[in-house]
Amino acid sequence: MKAASLSNLRKMKDRGELRPSAAAEHAPELPDGFWDDAVLVNHATTKEPISLRVDADVLEFFKAQGKGHLTRMNAVLRSYVEAQRAKR
Repeated sequence: MKAASLSNLRKMKDRGELRPSAAAEHAPELPDGFWDDAVLVNHATTKEPISLRVDADVLEFFKAQGKGHLTRMNAVLRSYVEAQRAKR
């Protein structure tokens, strides 16, 4: 694997040096209004490193979705916190 800046990647694309993988799937067309209910997530907040024990099946569920499982777990917890705060 090799690192490259965005400008270098654009130059490589213009020169025809970048090609999609044969195994790459095309993204599906999204219906109109797909993003209408999207919520912007604020990633600017500071996060606290902790040690947390979770059930093995819960961890495997999030890991099975790929890279970023801890971020997704945090997003689920954030949604719960916001829902509880809204009840007050």
